[in-house]
Amino acid sequence: MKLENLAKSPEAKVRKRVGRGPGSGMGKTSTRGEKGQKARSGASIPAWFQGGQSPLYRRLPKRGFNNARYTIRYATINLSDLNKYFNDGEVVTPEVLKEKGIIKKQLSGIKVLGNGELEKKLTIKANRFSTKAVSKIESAGGKAEVI
Repeated sequence: MKLENLAKSPEAKVRKRVGRGPGSGMGKTSTRGEKGQKARSGASIPAWFQGGQSPLYRRLPKRGFNNARYTIRYATINLSDLNKYFNDGEVVTPEVLKEKGIIKKQLSGIKVLGNGELEKKLTIKANRFSTKAVSKIESAGGKAEVI
């Protein structure tokens, strides 16, 4: 057995020899291209670098404490809506409002606002009332009860 008769093993890969002259096919720029950050010597760019655009870790929403989740939000209803959906002398409660489909979610409670006019005598039970709503309800002969 002689050295020139040895066959290459099928798994063997030929290593790319860069920068060994024009005859190798990989001379001159040594497969780095012409210009740019990666063509320079000592170029090592971290994996998370995104070419100067705003990085992903700064674009994503931040985690941690945020006071917004503890804000109290009320489902609002106007006097004009109560005037439309209820008859004279009825009692308005959050459960009745939900049953009739006037409000979808109760959230932290119900607040009655004074938008519109109330011509019917209603007893309204809610978590909060605006001062304008209370004066309009009482002037119509109704009652505003805080739950």
